Amino acid sequence: VLVSRAMGKLQSKISSHTAKYRADGSVEETGPVRAVRQHSPVHTDAVTSVAALKPELCVSGGRDKSVAVCSWRSGAVLRRFIGHEREVTKVTSALDSDRVFSASRDKTAMMWELHGTSGPSQHFPGHDLVVTGLAMSPDGSQLCTGSRDNTVRKWDIETGECLGRAAISRNLVTHLCWVPGEPYVIQTSEDKTIRIWDSRGLQVAHTFPTKRHIQTCCDASRDGQYCLSSSSGSAGEGGEVTLWDLRQTRNRVCEYKGHFQTTTSCVFLPCGPALAPSIATASCDSTVKVWDRDTAGRG
Repeated sequence: VLVSRAMGKLQSKISSHTAKYRADGSVEETGPVRAVRQHSPVHTDAVTSVAALKPELCVSGGRDKSVAVCSWRSGAVLRRFIGHEREVTKVTSALDSDRVFSASRDKTAMMWELHGTSGPSQHFPGHDLVVTGLAMSPDGSQLCTGSRDNTVRKWDIETGECLGRAAISRNLVTHLCWVPGEPYVIQTSEDKTIRIWDSRGLQVAHTFPTKRHIQTCCDASRDGQYCLSSSSGSAGEGGEVTLWDLRQTRNRVCEYKGHFQTTTSCVFLPCGPALAPSIATASCDSTVKVWDRDTAGRG
């Protein structure tokens, strides 16, 4: 599913045999590919975040202050949640869950029930600036938020109680992701660092070597062994994505270089018996690239 950010248009690309998109921009055709299916706009302004909800559903947030649940096959908007006072910055959920979470420039995070009312079922206020990071624990009991106010907070999603708060000077949070099956949360920051937080005491368990550019996004592999971070950049400087080992060594494994401007998103792609481990990256240079995780697109 590819979601465009321009004026909230939701697009899906469905193929019986997809082409292989190499990191150098070339395409190896492996079979027939159907045309892109474009649906009616879901939001009235730019889409700022999108996440999987169920196999047939995705959730999105936009500058129009709303959160929408859509069928990516039909394009139908099944639910629309209203409650934020400013732009929605991030959305997330536990896969196959009926709960949706959103963060906003109104300094709050909110929880929504797929089969509930159109209003929020829980509020998470307390940040002093825009909420820019949002991650849900693997067991669905806790929420972690980060903000440009230099803090990371942990919440009980049932009561809305703030269970912990940690502040680090100049730690302007850009993204959060929870490591599957672990108590650890990965965080990227405008201070060019990637931190691993132990959610149990909300303490920094590890900090990777500082990068040269602002870190914009992060993702953890499903087996919990690796994480990705992406960099800002311009005119061919920066824009790389870095693969880090989350095991005992916690070394930098490799870098994926090829974007010419800020890389805004990086994700591990699902893999199977016939598929090599791959990652996808998106950039302000108007490209999405798919890379071989282990060779960084080489070979």
